[in-house]
Amino acid sequence: MKRVMIVGQPGSGKSTLARKLGALTFLPVYHMDHIHWTSGWIERAPRQKDALCAEVHARPEWIFEGGRSATFPQRLARADTLIWLDFPPTLRMVRVLRRTIRHYGRTRPDLPDGCPEQFNRAFLRYIWRTRQTHRAMLQRLYDSAPEEKSRVRLGSAAEVRAYLRDLSAALSVGNLGIPHRGESFSAG
Repeated sequence: MKRVMIVGQPGSGKSTLARKLGALTFLPVYHMDHIHWTSGWIERAPRQKDALCAEVHARPEWIFEGGRSATFPQRLARADTLIWLDFPPTLRMVRVLRRTIRHYGRTRPDLPDGCPEQFNRAFLRYIWRTRQTHRAMLQRLYDSAPEEKSRVRLGSAAEVRAYLRDLSAALSVGNLGIPHRGESFSAG
């Protein structure tokens, strides 16, 4: 486990899982929102986003969470692990609303500086409107992953906790190609 691709729809917990995996594995974490946005919620041009994604893909180690489906083929080609967070749309909507309230007016760690959390009805409509098409696209991505890739599909918070617990146990004995870190991790 040296290059981990985490995908899922908004509110599925990609950023949280990436941070927890980074703490466990000491792999560098990259958030797509840092590539997609600049300060002031200004969206980067598509070519610029693609170039920044390519820079991450070329690195020897990473945990890369988020979208930009135009770069999924290149990311999947480099990844050794694909994790799909496949959570129900109503739960994801609740999570987005909760994080909006919790971080309102402040910038979350997975966003660039100068992008304070805000209530955005258009984003909530986008989540609901794309719930089936984006899930189908992620299903195709997951199904297309070559056999040599480690594929993990997690559909509940309990499954995420179990995955992190099992990964922590494997890492503690030096499994997964990552040296023993001498630390334990609680998915809490």
